[in-house]
Amino acid sequence: MTASHLLVPVPIPDRVAALIGSCIPPHILQAEFDADCAAREVRRFRGPRLGVEDQADREQALAELARANKVLAAHHPHLAVLPGSPC
Repeated sequence: MTASHLLVPVPIPDRVAALIGSCIPPHILQAEFDADCAAREVRRFRGPRLGVEDQADREQALAELARANKVLAAHHPHLAVLPGSPC
């Protein structure tokens, strides 16, 4: 019996990552990259008191994340990226 939260992440060699990436359609890879970037941007704008410009930037990042997640979820539901998830 293993729990997924107890597993240690193991880095994979670049050649293996390239092989995995070659099996995934390019638009899915781009959506995954966009979702990771947008999630990182959303995490930048957290806190109780955000300025108007920061709120607008956060909303823009959330919109980009939602757009990328729509593409990812259409390919496989478990690929969606959450705003608070680690990249």
